Formats: sequence, structure tokens, C-alpha cells
Amino acid sequence: MAGHNLARTRSDLTDFLVRHRNRLTPADVGLPGTGRRRTPGLRREEVATLAGVGLTWYTWFEQGRDINVSESFLLGVSKALRLDDAECCHLFLLAHRRPPPVEAYQWQAIPALVQTLMDEMARPAYVMNLRWDVVAWNAAADALFDFSARKPDERNMMRLLFADPTLRRRLPDWRQDASRLLAQFRCGLAAAPDDPAMLKLIDALSKLSPDFRRWWEQPDLEAYGYGIGTIVDADSNHGRYQHAMLLVDEHRHLRMVVYVGEE
Repeated sequence: MAGHNLARTRSDLTDFLVRHRNRLTPADVGLPGTGRRRTPGLRREEVATLAGVGLTWYTWFEQGRDINVSESFLLGVSKALRLDDAECCHLFLLAHRRPPPVEAYQWQAIPALVQTLMDEMARPAYVMNLRWDVVAWNAAADALFDFSARKPDERNMMRLLFADPTLRRRLPDWRQDASRLLAQFRCGLAAAPDDPAMLKLIDALSKLSPDFRRWWEQPDLEAYGYGIGTIVDADSNHGRYQHAMLLVDEHRHLRMVVYVGEE
């Protein structure tokens, strides 16, 4: 059974690569045309050149031979074949049986439909990446956290929690909220433990906040949280919230956090 499954995977890999190679033309990838071709799409040697890999190695890979290829090889092939995030992930699963390495620091725009959905919400909502950078938000969330007035590198929920004294004064349950959110943030680190941007943020917050440094070195993972429970507004009103986390893009680790006010 194991051998049959391996053969099936290699056949799927071959079919996947050939299909995506055939859907491209030289013009699609910036290569000059060479007249009429006997077969559609790019040639193997063109894919190998675009990917920066050897022709023989790429040919064996496409044929499904039992060879080991690196992450950089697969990323080069993905770029050469113009694969999107979902397609790149599928290639890695076929070749390595695991998704591609995670990039925690991604600032790509969210789909317009997701922004429209948030804008139509009366409840505060924002989208975060794996590093907890806030990449999109609606007006209600802006009223709570003033995202639009902050520089891009300041729109990070961990940084706001541990390095913004103004926000901290508005959080009567700061210690409970911060410890729970830090526990959730630590879970995300497991997906990208060596990511330079993630490690840079941890190092910066360890220097800025003694609380962050202490809790990071002595974690309490008994409670997790997606958002801040109680926030005091400019009129001293206490807004109390529960939270829902919705997946926006699993391949880019984008999540929407929605704040639902308690009655």
C-alpha cells in the first residue's frame, strides 16, 4: 500500500508540473518567441533556466524519479511556473509532504472582498499576519486602536500591548489580556521558529518591556486569547468584548479578529 501511495504521489507530481508548464507561453515569462512549437507551453529547459536549476535534475523531478530536492529548488520552480500561494503549497505537499516555509512578515494586500466585508461590519475587526502585524482594519477597529494614525511598523498587536503606554492605560485587565495574547502569539511562532522578522520582533519587545521578557522566558500557556477583553474609551466607558478568529488566507497565515461587544 505504501508503495502504491508513493507511485500515486509521483504521478500526481508529474501531472501537476506538466499541466502548469503547458499553460504558460514564452511571452508569459518574458522569453522571446521561437515560432510555431510542436507542443504547447514552455519547454523543460526553459523552466529549468527560469528556476535556476539544472535541466537533468528538473527533468528527473518532473518525471517523478526518486530524487531529493531542496526548498530553494521548489521555490525556484514555483516562481518559474508562476504558481500562486495555494499552488506553491500543493507543489511542496507533493514533493516534500509538507507545506512551504512560512514567512511571518507579509504585508500583501488582502482581497478587496474581505475589506468590503469588514467595512460593512459595525463591530471592530482587523486582519493580522503570523507576526501579528495588522495589515487591514475597519473604521470600528480604527476607533479602538487608531491604526491609521500609526506608522506601519507600529501596527503590531504585540508591540501595541507591550510598548504603547497610552493603550496600556486604557486596558484595566491588561495583565490578563497581555498574558493570554502572548500565549497565543507563542503558538504562532511554532510555525516559523527561525523566521528573522519574528525573532527581530521578539528581541525588540524583550528590550522594551520587562513584562514581555519575563513572560517570554517563563511562559504560562494555560490560557490563550485572540483579542483584548476590556477597553476604556475617551469618555471612560468600558467596552467589554468577546472575540472570533476567522481564517482569511491559510497559505499566508492571514486571520481576521472580530470584536463582539458584550451586552
